[in-house]
Amino acid sequence: MVNKISIMDFLEKKNFFSQIFNKLDLYKYVQNNRIFLYCGFDPTNSSLHIGHLLPILCLKYFQNFGHTPIILIGGATSIVGDPSFKDKERKKNSLDFLRYNQICLEKQLLFFFDDNKYLTNKALILNNYSWFQDISILSFLRKIGIHFSINYMIHKKSVKKRLIKEKTGMSFTEFSYSLMQAYDFSFLYKRYGVKLQIGGSDQWGNILSGIHLIKKLYNDEVFGATNSLLTDTNGKKFGKTEESTTIWLDPKLTSPYKFYQFWINISDQDINNFITLFTTIDINMIDIKFCDTNYKTNIINKKIFLAEFLTQFVHGQNSLTSVKRIINFLFKGGSVNNIKEEDFIQLLQDGIPSITCKNFLDLPHLLVQSSLSASLTQARNMIVSGAIYINGVVQNQKNYFFSSLDLLHNKYTLLRKGKKNYILVFWKI
Repeated sequence: MVNKISIMDFLEKKNFFSQIFNKLDLYKYVQNNRIFLYCGFDPTNSSLHIGHLLPILCLKYFQNFGHTPIILIGGATSIVGDPSFKDKERKKNSLDFLRYNQICLEKQLLFFFDDNKYLTNKALILNNYSWFQDISILSFLRKIGIHFSINYMIHKKSVKKRLIKEKTGMSFTEFSYSLMQAYDFSFLYKRYGVKLQIGGSDQWGNILSGIHLIKKLYNDEVFGATNSLLTDTNGKKFGKTEESTTIWLDPKLTSPYKFYQFWINISDQDINNFITLFTTIDINMIDIKFCDTNYKTNIINKKIFLAEFLTQFVHGQNSLTSVKRIINFLFKGGSVNNIKEEDFIQLLQDGIPSITCKNFLDLPHLLVQSSLSASLTQARNMIVSGAIYINGVVQNQKNYFFSSLDLLHNKYTLLRKGKKNYILVFWKI
């Protein structure tokens, strides 16, 4: 581990931050002090997604360098909903739904931070509902709202973008979100001595509001920093797209295998930047570590390194080992006997196409039912030609009938056409 005084240099080399408020003073402060910093996470879902990885890693890096991270769950702010750069008002969720999500996120976030009881800079996890629940609207407007002019508020980029939309606009509820987040920063400053807030670049305006409020209330200079929001090839916010395609950090929502495959399939153009941002490898060591005269092999090795690093970070070593077993069988000719039941659970969840069968049937009908063949005649021809494999073994009997002998872990059969077309059969018998 590098000495803690170089934490900012460490992150600067990674090109980690897109904006830093009071940059020079922040550098000086962390050289001479242990800084308390925080990042907020609103529980709008029961899991975080890959778009949250950079803020999590930033908190983790600071902790590794001796500083103290605070994880703030937005139990109160999630009720209002952050309007930052949203095209329309967020869906309002029930309080029970939000409370359940808070419990899930707390457990998920604590996984990433060292729980050694002897650690002097253990991560703290707080919920802003604990201080907002007793604040009256009159008190809030009198003590906090008085420090923000309407002109200051409406000139924020995130607000202006919504105000010019005739059909959407912005409710007063959403308009007040920035003040609530500003109060969070001021509360944490007063109670815990927090001097730095971090977040994605869409949070810059909210962070500045907190800095502004602390200056007004306590006449002190604090700091803010944002990491760049990663975007996909279509320019959309990286990590959270449609609900069905989001890569979640919860293995029950996105399996470790699918999570791993996401990183394997990123564009070649992104790989160097992603290794720099998401791993601890020195930027100057990337090309040395992955030196290979073959460009394609070089890129593949980099993607494997990134996928393995992040899968272990998010899901742990056991899950990474499971993913490797699956890959060894599916793509490297490994024995099906090495596949464990937890591996099949991942594949059934979202790993490869699957079908459920309630009764044993013959191979041609199963090929048609699984869409590996368009007709029974075609299915029989493929079988006879040796193109069909059951659990990794070629099967050329055109009227082969399945039995319990074909079941792995009493539930599963892996069906393959050619080299790459897999179907996982789940026998619900």
